[in-house]
Formats: sequence, structure tokens, C-alpha cells
Amino acid sequence: MKSFFHKMLSVAMATLVLFTTMSFALDMHYCGETLVDFSLAQNTHTCGMEISQSENDCESEVPEQSCCTDKQIIVEGLDNLKLSFDKLSFEQQTFVATFFYSYINLFEDLDKNTIPFRDYKPPYLIQDIQKLHETYLI
Repeated sequence: MKSFFHKMLSVAMATLVLFTTMSFALDMHYCGETLVDFSLAQNTHTCGMEISQSENDCESEVPEQSCCTDKQIIVEGLDNLKLSFDKLSFEQQTFVATFFYSYINLFEDLDKNTIPFRDYKPPYLIQDIQKLHETYLI
């Protein structure tokens, strides 16, 4: 159970780091107030209601009121994930150092492997009780 929880927490943290560092753009094309198309990966397709341009682009005139609008939402990801130890204040550095020192000292090994019942002998059996009563655990 603990191993499963540890693996799920690791996957969740990796996913969190992935989504916080990922940047993307969302393109949307509106015709009037109706959303016609949206895209995450490429430019949106138009609805075909645009003004047709003449052969010479310089001579084309765009009217002031157009029913189609394009909107783009850009979400920037984090670029700097590394925190340096130098940016911590002296009190924070002291706390981190004492925390790691006390945490590492919790896991010191024992000097010798002690077995508390090594000097005790098992009790002397006069008769084999299981054989006497013919009861066997299967």
C-alpha cells in the first residue's frame, strides 16, 4: 500500500512539473459571437465569411466592421525551476542544515546485532503432545 501511494505521488508530482513548465497557445475564431473553431496545435480555420481580397493586396480595402474575430490566449510556462541555495536567508539555511543533520542521525545502524533470546534454551519436552493426541495442523 505504501509503495503504491509513493508511486502515485511520484506520478502526480511529475505531471504537475510537466504542466507548470509547458507553455501553449489557444487560438479561437469567432463569427459574430459564436465560436466557430478553436485549436491548440495550429492556427484555426476560418468560417469563410472573410472579405475576399482583390488580386492586388495593396488595393484591397477592409471595412471597419467585420463579423469575424480571432482571439489567441497564450499561457507561458515556467522557465526557471532551479532554486539556488544562495537565495535562502541565513535563518533558512540554518533550518535546512539542522533538519538534514537530525534526519540523517535517525537512521544510524546499531553497533552490533543483538539477539535478546540467544542465551535462553527451549523448554524440555517430555512427550510430543501432537503425536500423543494425534492432532496435526495442516
